[in-house]
Amino acid sequence: MRAIVLLCMLHAAFGMDEFDWVDPFSSSETASNPCYLDQQSCGCCVMQQQLNRMEEYFNLSYEGMHHVLTESKMALNNFRDSRSAFSVALNSNARMVCFGPFPGDRLIPFKNVFINLGDSYSTDTGIFTAPRSGVYSLAVTVYSDIDSLINPMAACANLIVNGHAVAILPEHKGDDPEDSSTVVVAVGLKAGDQVGVLLPAGCVICDNLSHFNTFTGFLLHTTDS
Repeated sequence: MRAIVLLCMLHAAFGMDEFDWVDPFSSSETASNPCYLDQQSCGCCVMQQQLNRMEEYFNLSYEGMHHVLTESKMALNNFRDSRSAFSVALNSNARMVCFGPFPGDRLIPFKNVFINLGDSYSTDTGIFTAPRSGVYSLAVTVYSDIDSLINPMAACANLIVNGHAVAILPEHKGDDPEDSSTVVVAVGLKAGDQVGVLLPAGCVICDNLSHFNTFTGFLLHTTDS
């Protein structure tokens, strides 16, 4: 019987990748490990060894999953931080209200906000500041409704980046009192670039709850610079 027990214990010991020699007659080890209380049962020792290995495996698995979860949360936070989109209209008045004409050029402060994801558009200045370098989609529509017999002015505007026009929206006054123009472009912006819509001298735009005049932009994808 003693030989069988000894063989079982040797088999369990050599089956371990790493082990420390423990005195089987140690009082502290005997008190904490039930296998030493009944040395006639080799299966108890093998079961304890397997439980230890399973515990080590699950600990390693938990650490791996925790690492993957942490990286996923960081990627999601970076994605949320990189989101940028805005869409605004000239006003939200019940009656038609016009902006302009002015003797000089003036930025158009679009006041009615549909969405301002990232808070990068300012209703005070009418300027969108790019939060990150990347490719942005920008769209502008201008509209006026002025009696041509009374006022021959036209609806016109310039889409500008850092004070320079990247697109011009011309509309020459025709026989009808309504004028409108639209432009949609994709441009590369650097973090901190400022985008706005400029109303040239002599031009006028008019709007109400129908939101004929809009300024929209959103980030398509980020770039390194």
